[in-house]
Amino acid sequence: MERDGRRAGRALDALSLGSFVALGLPDGMLGTAWPSARQTFGAPIADLGLILLISTIGSISVSAFVGTLIRRFGVAVLLACSGACAALAGTGYALAPHLWVLFAVAVLWGLAAGMMDGGLNTAVGLSGRSRLLNLLHAAYGVGTAIGPLLVTAAILVSSWRSAYLVLAGLDLVVTALWLRQRRQERAAQGAPEAAATEPARAAQAAREIVAGHPSDAWSRRRSGIVVAAGMLIFFVYTGLEVAAGQWEASFCRGHLGLSAAAAGLATFGFWGALTAGRLILAVLPRPVPPSRVVWWGSGIAVAAAALIWWQPGTPATLAAFVLLGGALAGVFPALIALTPLRIGRGRAEHAIAWQVGAAAGGGSGLSALVGLLIGVWGLSVLGPSLTVLAVLLVAGIILLERTAPIAQPAVDSAPAAR
Repeated sequence: MERDGRRAGRALDALSLGSFVALGLPDGMLGTAWPSARQTFGAPIADLGLILLISTIGSISVSAFVGTLIRRFGVAVLLACSGACAALAGTGYALAPHLWVLFAVAVLWGLAAGMMDGGLNTAVGLSGRSRLLNLLHAAYGVGTAIGPLLVTAAILVSSWRSAYLVLAGLDLVVTALWLRQRRQERAAQGAPEAAATEPARAAQAAREIVAGHPSDAWSRRRSGIVVAAGMLIFFVYTGLEVAAGQWEASFCRGHLGLSAAAAGLATFGFWGALTAGRLILAVLPRPVPPSRVVWWGSGIAVAAAALIWWQPGTPATLAAFVLLGGALAGVFPALIALTPLRIGRGRAEHAIAWQVGAAAGGGSGLSALVGLLIGVWGLSVLGPSLTVLAVLLVAGIILLERTAPIAQPAVDSAPAAR
């Protein structure tokens, strides 16, 4: 029975990782596809920001209720709905006859991302499995790294539209697998011993670690300030990450003068570095404390963004994008892992989903803002914009550290992801 439980746990881990690959694909694809897509529809370059802004509506609207939806329907049902929304959005992009269709279905991307990102981050973040958390976000990075290559191949072979047909098919597979997982969970409800998988035991260990947290004595005002500060950090962090990834292809083609293929490979470099960094953090024999990952990553990000602003030459500028991706690699999962240690498990059950919602808002909203700035002043404004966001990220981390210091060391007491 124990062996069956472990096998089920490994299958669930694999499905979670695969789902985050599918989550990352559209984020890596859109920026690379946009130069060709906007030519198809005769759209101005800044409309990419509007698409991202519209998707924010869907993300934020569902992220606020992720905790409630999980308790009501379960994680599997929530993620199956996410896959279905993503499949519909991908189909809409592939078949859109006019630009307004892209705007209309963009909200579906937001709904899909909000359910997937919020649901899995909450479940894994509260389990105490920081290795799996890093692997989860590495899987997202795999998707964002493959996305530009998929679009580039589609453009070279036929059209950018075919890449979104492939994406819609993958999302249908994700939907079917999560529905199957739900059926298996129902079948296992009568066998509690088999259902006691390793993730469940890890979650129990996490509950014991954060029991009696000092934040229990905080006033409501202080609690609100700390949660808001955490959401602001996620908002700025994801704005920095997504703005760099989404606008790099346009920057390389319109400002540095690279070809479509070269720009796609350059964008792959950013997302590839993001992925590689998370994989390295997940497999290290001795885990790096999340607080150290946050400080070093954000500091190096400031230097990398400043180098993009400086633009000492095309090779150095492209290398700075790679450095930025590597620096940011571990920051998001480390911030998730630190949340229960800063504010206690009770608040974290809701706060993690809110933070993910803020992250979605930052990724879309700040990227849209950067797009508006590019539309007014040109692509050269990307470097200064990334630098300002990186500096704001460091300032937010300093503020949060002073208002809510970490109560206990972030130790990866749970077993490594198998």
